[in-house]
Amino acid sequence: MFKKTIYIVTLIFLLTSCSNTWDSVKRGLTGTKEKSTDEFLVQKKDPLILPPDFDNLPTPSERKIAREELTQFEKTLKTLSSTENVSSSGESSTESSILKQIRKQ
Repeated sequence: MFKKTIYIVTLIFLLTSCSNTWDSVKRGLTGTKEKSTDEFLVQKKDPLILPPDFDNLPTPSERKIAREELTQFEKTLKTLSSTENVSSSGESSTESSILKQIRKQ
C-alpha cells in the first residue's frame, strides 16, 4: 500500500512539474494540437498581369529630353534668383522678376 502511494505521488509530481497547468497535462495525454498557422499550407495567388498603361510608359530618349528641360529650367531659376538678390530695390523680388519677364516680351 505504501509503495502504491509513493508511485502515485511521484507520478503526480512528475506530471505537474513537467507542465505549466493541468490543462497542458490534459492536452498532452489526449494528444490534441494547438491551433496555429500551417507552415505547409500554400495559398494560391493571382497571376501576374501587365499594368493598364504599360504601352504609355516613356522611352529612354523621352527621359533624356525631360532631364535636359529640367536642367534648363533649373538654370533659369538660378539666374533669376541671382539677379533678384543683386537688384533689391524697394520692390519685392517676385515683382521685379515679373516685371523683367514682361519687359523681355
